[in-house]
Amino acid sequence: MKKVFKTIGWLLLIALVVIQFFRPEKNINPDDQPNAITKKFSVSADVKTILDKACMDCHSNNTRYPWYYNVQPVAWWLANHVNDGKKEFNLDEYITRRPRFQYRRMEQTIDLVKKEEMPLPSYTWTHKDAILSEEEKTKLYNWAKSVMTALEAQYPIDSLKRPPAPPSQK
Repeated sequence: MKKVFKTIGWLLLIALVVIQFFRPEKNINPDDQPNAITKKFSVSADVKTILDKACMDCHSNNTRYPWYYNVQPVAWWLANHVNDGKKEFNLDEYITRRPRFQYRRMEQTIDLVKKEEMPLPSYTWTHKDAILSEEEKTKLYNWAKSVMTALEAQYPIDSLKRPPAPPSQK
């Protein structure tokens, strides 16, 4: 039995070493982002600081990677997390999306931050500076509302909000 555990241990160690050679592509694009939210909507220095520390690693085209990214399988998990975040809401591709999407993402930003679902707890465990104070949350809410107001000024409100659900048939 002892020999079986020793064999399993060696196999796990070999597998751990082998997977270190298979790395996901990094999300690093320091070039100017022509479709970034900042190209169309005003972002104050305070809000930019909040976005940089709490949102941009997962919701932009340029992630700052921690040292533990160099250890597999952590890099795979982080890459998947970043890809999911960008798919849901990418601040560097924001203005390419339809106005309804843009409007809805600002509503969701307010809602998720209020519910303390964003930034994700798994992110704030290792990025303590990403835990938002009440003042920072208020600045973020006000900014998101200002983006929504700008969209409302440019587009008819019924094109921005989802149509009401039809009455249920019983």
